[in-house]
Amino acid sequence: MATAAPDETIRSLLTTNLTWAVVGCSPSPQRDSHRIADLLRRRGNRIVPVNPHAAGAEILGERCVASVSELAEGTVDVVDIFRRADAAGAHVDEAIAIGARAVWMQLGVIDEDAAERARTAGLDVIMDRCPAIEVRRLGL
Repeated sequence: MATAAPDETIRSLLTTNLTWAVVGCSPSPQRDSHRIADLLRRRGNRIVPVNPHAAGAEILGERCVASVSELAEGTVDVVDIFRRADAAGAHVDEAIAIGARAVWMQLGVIDEDAAERARTAGLDVIMDRCPAIEVRRLGL
């Protein structure tokens, strides 16, 4: 079971205007990654789509990059991971390397070892959660 993140941490990430790198962000509006990125954007956040298959394309008005590691240190607050759990660790390590404030692993994305590496590096960790569900649950 995923280690629970305090509601205060979730609330802070969802109510502060931040820059979110959305790993696995699809150009298709029907995909969850696209819809969640759009929700975050509509809530006042800047979105950086990350998808090697759509790199260079525009998604939600932003240029898509192939990898989190392409982003300059200090330019992203949250790395939101829409990838299989067995791929999440590499993106957590990229988040640590660029100095992100937090990593958010979507529903079903659980990697306790990667989460511990992030916590040790000082990042907030949200795991196995969906921003849309959390917005409703917390009344935000």
